[in-house]
Amino acid sequence: MSSEMKHEFLDGEIWVMAGGSEDHSKIATNTIGLLYRVVQEPCFVHGSDLRIYAETEDLAIATFPDASVICGPLQQHEGSPDATALNPTLLVEVTSKSTEEYDTVTKLECYRAIPALREYMIVSHRERRVTVHAREGGDTWSTRVAMRGGTVELSSIDVRLNVDEIYRGTTVK
Repeated sequence: MSSEMKHEFLDGEIWVMAGGSEDHSKIATNTIGLLYRVVQEPCFVHGSDLRIYAETEDLAIATFPDASVICGPLQQHEGSPDATALNPTLLVEVTSKSTEEYDTVTKLECYRAIPALREYMIVSHRERRVTVHAREGGDTWSTRVAMRGGTVELSSIDVRLNVDEIYRGTTVK
């Protein structure tokens, strides 16, 4: 079944995705643009139209992250009518008032279950703060935070991004 509206799937329930703010749009676009300029083949940057599927023992989730990077051929979830990726290397979510807890708790838990995922980058809508959860090996994860004036290191794709460039043109202080 297809729809004109975007939906996310969480544990058997379908959620309609609301539009974001101007700042949210700028942050997501800035991030995609910065990644696009530096990501090298065989990796490719995707926007929020690529669905990602993840499953834990307790939850199944199909989401549209603000950005993703997939290295190598896209592996698709069987039975999906549209592209639903199983193998992201990097996922990026820009938080909002209504999604902050979902992005930082539920999605984090589900995304960590994706075997191919190496890093999950959460970009705050409240302040110039970028949090990167990185797989160190197996089920071991570390967390790094970069603030205003700092640099975000994405070792999974060998890239560094300037925090202030991610927030360029926004009202986020």
